[in-house]
Amino acid sequence: MMGRTFRRWLFSGMFLLAGCAPGASTDVASRQASTLGDRLPPMKTFAGGYIPRPQRSNADIARDFLDLSFQMESGRKLDILTRFEGPITLRVIGEVPVSLAPDLGRLLQRLRVEAGLNITITTNVSANINIVALSKAEMQRAVPGAACFVVPNVRSWEDFKNARRGPRVDWARLARRQQVSVFVPSNAAPQELRDCLHEEIAQALGPLNDLYRLPDSVFNDDNIHTVLTGFDMLILKTYYSRELRNGMSRSQVAAALPGILARLNPAGERKVVTYAQPTSREWIEEMSRALGATRAPFGRKEAARSAIALSQSRGWRDTREGFGYYALGRLTIASDPQRAFSAFQAADRVYASDRTTELHRAYVAVQLAAFALLNGDPVDVLNITGRALDVAARYENAALLSSLMMFRAEALDLQGRASEARTVRLDSLGWARYGFGSPSAVASRQREIALLNPIKHGRGGY
Repeated sequence: MMGRTFRRWLFSGMFLLAGCAPGASTDVASRQASTLGDRLPPMKTFAGGYIPRPQRSNADIARDFLDLSFQMESGRKLDILTRFEGPITLRVIGEVPVSLAPDLGRLLQRLRVEAGLNITITTNVSANINIVALSKAEMQRAVPGAACFVVPNVRSWEDFKNARRGPRVDWARLARRQQVSVFVPSNAAPQELRDCLHEEIAQALGPLNDLYRLPDSVFNDDNIHTVLTGFDMLILKTYYSRELRNGMSRSQVAAALPGILARLNPAGERKVVTYAQPTSREWIEEMSRALGATRAPFGRKEAARSAIALSQSRGWRDTREGFGYYALGRLTIASDPQRAFSAFQAADRVYASDRTTELHRAYVAVQLAAFALLNGDPVDVLNITGRALDVAARYENAALLSSLMMFRAEALDLQGRASEARTVRLDSLGWARYGFGSPSAVASRQREIALLNPIKHGRGGY
């Protein structure tokens, strides 16, 4: 079983600065949610079009391909390459929300055009890929903490429950892929559901591993990228290239990759080889502790600090160091705002040094904007969010985009530009409907940000 367990961590409780903003009132929040639900604008969606191309050399990408394809997230080695052969069919069953069909259609079209896959929708029970939509509560009764996941050799939820403790669902035992099921939450926000479709269908088709060293991929447990990138499409196109087949060993695939990548990605032949160091299991375990992805409930801040120290000692001045600082900032924001602010500044410096981490930097911008708003500095809020808005839109992240816009609205209010603030705030709500889903979730996010406005609440600073 492969899947995501802490997807919403990036957007949960973002700005809870202890002692700096008024405490939340459940009663007030519920009244706001019901009122907001009556006047929310139509949900906005993305038209697509921006496809970030791979920036690394083909030699680096070949190494990435091998590490993604011949190992699982647990560190367990895979002896052979497995994939589907021939045309690939996909069906959708279960409690299907209305947003699923258009997002799935756009994804399948991208897979056809960018990855060259012959993939079509069917209603036949023999479909190669089954998208099974069910409530999050039902999913987590069987797999606690799961956001979504993919399993081989099952075609339904009941089939999975009967087989989940047996060898049939062991990826390492496969000789070829014939039928898999992707389980997604039917009652999640549209963006979360779309993210699940992109990540889990990509793993159903191709690599089963995630690599923290990748700055431009959904095959990364940091969950920064949630829509398949140009790098991801190249990986899938390579997976289904004519030179590869089921049953090939790592050494056989390694021998074929230089020729495949030279044909599929000629620009990568001219890039400088960097050979980023592999991420150690020690660092992965520390980061898992920091993110709360393990059962150990204590020492999350210490784990984040340890991950930062490990990355620095190994010279990883890349997305891994930046993510460590970002995690530390998130973990200390309530108990030590000044330390959190310093951690976010450090993450911003790391991410600003590499153009492939511009989306990572946009996440940090949300946190820095929170501090600027709390300090009553509207100019800083507008500057910080201004450089991140286009990034969030290009990477189709409505939750991030709407949050940035909500901060801008508060900053405009601070400057006395009430009419502009209303326009930006209204625009943000259309994106928030896609990014956060329910009116209550949208209202909660809007209120959380508004609580940081020192003029509205008569306090400031941290």
